[in-house]
Amino acid sequence: MKARLVAKGFTQKAGIDYTETFSPVAKLVTVRVLLSIAAIKGWCLLQFDVNNAFLHGDLKEEIYMCKPPGYSVGGANQVCKLLKSLYGLKQASRQWYSKFSLSLIAFGFTQSKADYSLFTKVDNSSFTALLVYVDDIIVAGNCSSSIASLKSFLHKHFKIKELGCLRYFLGLEVARSSKGIHLCQRKYALDILADSGTLASKPLKLPLEQNFKLTKTSGAPLSDPSSYRRLIGRLLYLTITRPDISYPVQILSQYMDTPTSIHLATAYRVLRYIKSAPGQGILLPSSSQIQLKAFCDSDWASCPDTRRSVTGYCIFLGDSLISWKSKKQSVVSRSSAEAEYRSMASTCSELTWLRYLLQDLCLSHPQAAQLYCDNQAALHIAANPVFHERTKHIELDCHLIRDKIQAGLITTAHVASHRQLADIFTKALPSSILHQHLSNMGIVNIYSPSYGGILETTSEECPAASINTTNKEHGQHHTSRVTAATNIINSVPCSVPCSVNQATIKQTTSSTNVLQPNEFCLD
Repeated sequence: MKARLVAKGFTQKAGIDYTETFSPVAKLVTVRVLLSIAAIKGWCLLQFDVNNAFLHGDLKEEIYMCKPPGYSVGGANQVCKLLKSLYGLKQASRQWYSKFSLSLIAFGFTQSKADYSLFTKVDNSSFTALLVYVDDIIVAGNCSSSIASLKSFLHKHFKIKELGCLRYFLGLEVARSSKGIHLCQRKYALDILADSGTLASKPLKLPLEQNFKLTKTSGAPLSDPSSYRRLIGRLLYLTITRPDISYPVQILSQYMDTPTSIHLATAYRVLRYIKSAPGQGILLPSSSQIQLKAFCDSDWASCPDTRRSVTGYCIFLGDSLISWKSKKQSVVSRSSAEAEYRSMASTCSELTWLRYLLQDLCLSHPQAAQLYCDNQAALHIAANPVFHERTKHIELDCHLIRDKIQAGLITTAHVASHRQLADIFTKALPSSILHQHLSNMGIVNIYSPSYGGILETTSEECPAASINTTNKEHGQHHTSRVTAATNIINSVPCSVPCSVNQATIKQTTSSTNVLQPNEFCLD
């Protein structure tokens, strides 16, 4: 049991006791980008945790607090003046981040402008990247001496806990092999199913029925909407590794203010779909190329309440899915071409940011990013200042894509509708098409019996968990991304050795002391 002194931050007054409270945290897209590059480059991935992180922050304001119970030093009318930050203060997280970032910069790291929680250091041929989310740290690098130097620096200035190779970060389960890195949230998904009482429910193949529409007035209002809001909030976090539920969760999140019984029943249907494969996640292949490519789509006037369109896109780094979004557009589009054009503009903005992020990671991307769309009119609008009657009312920021095309940063191309991967972010699809798109996107379930997945501990050379799979049928539309997961995957060490609590790798064909895949199956 641990006791901790916590300040009564709720009594602080803005402008007197504190001014700013914002503290940046790592973007989840940055986490996926860093892991995908680590898989390609063979970088070592380590994880650290800072003990009592908020106590390291230095206070700029004068803050006084009453003496805690049991502290009898000084007079009875005296109070304590805080020199360091305490848990409970509104500015505690901001001061901790400021202290940590300034220390890393003084040590020689460069702070990224694309994501302020990312720090990089280049020393001759060695490269080290550090990503921080409050007090959880990921370190990636190609040089053991540079990583050892960073560990000693962190030990000297902060009390950190070494957690070995990256396996579990912010609810993300990381499994690594010679074929790549697999990300999933299986434990988190099972916790949601258990808390909602659907762990024994019958699984479904689809999160939503095709052509299914929800409205604000469908169903009777819930007497207690807090359970619905809590469930949708948890499902939103599950979309970090589950792009297949992004569209239904986006639809359900629009009714958080006044949810109804129909909305809750639809949310439980999504849970039954998750029940069919709670360990499904993203495979980041080690054989990918450093090439950005994106698919964007829209569903014109799909919202029955507002008649606004839905934007959907997915972005790959080579064969690794790193970013996606399903979001209702902010204005009503007068045509399907306009809706598609707005979707292209949103995707262009994300591609531009990802190029900046790759530059901060010291990766060259001289070639143009590829943007695929299935609407010919939107492609013509993006490439030429035509269709004045269709575009004169569109905001100027949407025409950003024209400048990027002329600058050679983005190239557009047409893709057939049946090959449009972004369809899963804009509409409910039939089961066959949905699973075909998921296979082409590299979404796999290594816990499925058809894969024969076996997870074991790793060696001291810093590989992650072993994933043995058999080459059984899993659909007819496999690409190289899925083939990497369906072939036999043997655990191999990273290029950088590190100590991982003296864990050893075991390779066996017997069922003794081995976690078999059917133990993960809930069907």
